Amino acid sequence: MNPKRFLAELKRRNVYRAAVLYGMGAWLLAQIATQIFPFFDVPNSAVRFVIVSLVFGFPIAMVLSWMYELTPEGVVRTEDVDPATQRKFGRKVDFVIIGALLLIIALLVYQRPPFRAGGGQAIPEKSIAVLPFENFSADKQNAFFADGVQDDILTSLATIKDLQVISRSSVMQFRDVNVRNLRDIAKALGVANVLEGSVRREGDRIVVNVQLIDARTDRHIWANRYDRTLTDSLGLQGELASEIAEALRASLTADEKVRVAIKPTQNADAYVFYLRANQISRNPDTLLEDYKAAEQLFGQAIALDANFAVAHARLASVCAEVFHYYEPTDAWKTKARTEAEAALRLQPDLGEAHFALGQCIYWMDQDYERALEQFEIVSRLSPSNGDARRLIAAIKRREGKWEQALEAYERVARLDPQNPNTVREVLFTNTSMRRWPEAARWGERMRAMAPASLVAKIQSGYVDFWWKGDTQLLKSLVDGVPPA
Repeated sequence: MNPKRFLAELKRRNVYRAAVLYGMGAWLLAQIATQIFPFFDVPNSAVRFVIVSLVFGFPIAMVLSWMYELTPEGVVRTEDVDPATQRKFGRKVDFVIIGALLLIIALLVYQRPPFRAGGGQAIPEKSIAVLPFENFSADKQNAFFADGVQDDILTSLATIKDLQVISRSSVMQFRDVNVRNLRDIAKALGVANVLEGSVRREGDRIVVNVQLIDARTDRHIWANRYDRTLTDSLGLQGELASEIAEALRASLTADEKVRVAIKPTQNADAYVFYLRANQISRNPDTLLEDYKAAEQLFGQAIALDANFAVAHARLASVCAEVFHYYEPTDAWKTKARTEAEAALRLQPDLGEAHFALGQCIYWMDQDYERALEQFEIVSRLSPSNGDARRLIAAIKRREGKWEQALEAYERVARLDPQNPNTVREVLFTNTSMRRWPEAARWGERMRAMAPASLVAKIQSGYVDFWWKGDTQLLKSLVDGVPPA
């Protein structure tokens, strides 16, 4: 058949019109499948079935539209339709199509409003913040368990390169917020998606409820409920991370799938000791006695399961931090390195183990190049690990590689946007580089984040003085010092 005649015949038989109608109907069904199915806990396989059916249904619909025509009297064979009636009815259908298309466009515009982080940068589609989980246990002392589940999920997600995961220190700022405005929280953290959850522990049973929400539209992307024994829940964080990644359409490499699926331990009691130790050691206000309490709890976890690699790694970090901040003795130095090496023997590709060894080399040996190698390994194994990237930035700055240091610190600030210490490092680096406009902007951000911080005020005053010769802020600080 002549191509022009064939295209003309397609038009006469209203195949084009049928294609547009099919596309609109398919879009509506796809929206129902992707947005409403998760609300009723319909599995993702059902969503895939709907999408695949719509794709394969298209050529079938086109064949039927060639053979049959929709008229006011119903569906009839194309050859039996009066041309005048066909044109008149077709115009009505065209008006319906145009109206429907305008409605779809309006919905798309409404669902995709401009959404930018507090600093104005665009929000990555596959970015997520795992907010603190609520403790629904009758025993409020089980709050450590809710914190531990949230932290394990966050850590597992941070190993997936295709995701941007906000650091624990920033999300914990929203732990005690009574009413969560997810849109505002997401903007403050610079993410498109948030994960909320709750944990209830009753004896040997654990109930975990989670829901993944697109904060830009308040759309529930995915939700699930897990009711298991404590022993059966030991690999839950990896299972959840995989399902969340799938819901966000993030791709996992073969190595990432293997790492995410690894259970931290097979011993439920060891896991409980580990979670208690973790809660203490990761508190930003940890004192020496807290570190020592965490050391004992990690030791109890390892006594129950000597192959508990991440417990060895976290114990090594605790010992290294005690050495660095409180007691620089040979005993802490030896124990930190011994535990880090034990973790690496058990699990050579464990990011926490390489991080702990990097801490030992950095703080104890002061061998910055070798420490940098370890932290860069951590960044490959766990791309959203802000702690490793922060130490990479510190080493780059120590070596005088200012541009690289600034770039690294700015990356940390995207992963840990609500941490005043991170903002302070970016501010200090810009100040040292005499980048006054950028330093002033970061100074304002730090003062907004920590209004009572004397360090923030002094640093901002320093920028004002060297950039503009303005002594007003520094003078106000001096005037505020009480007389001796």
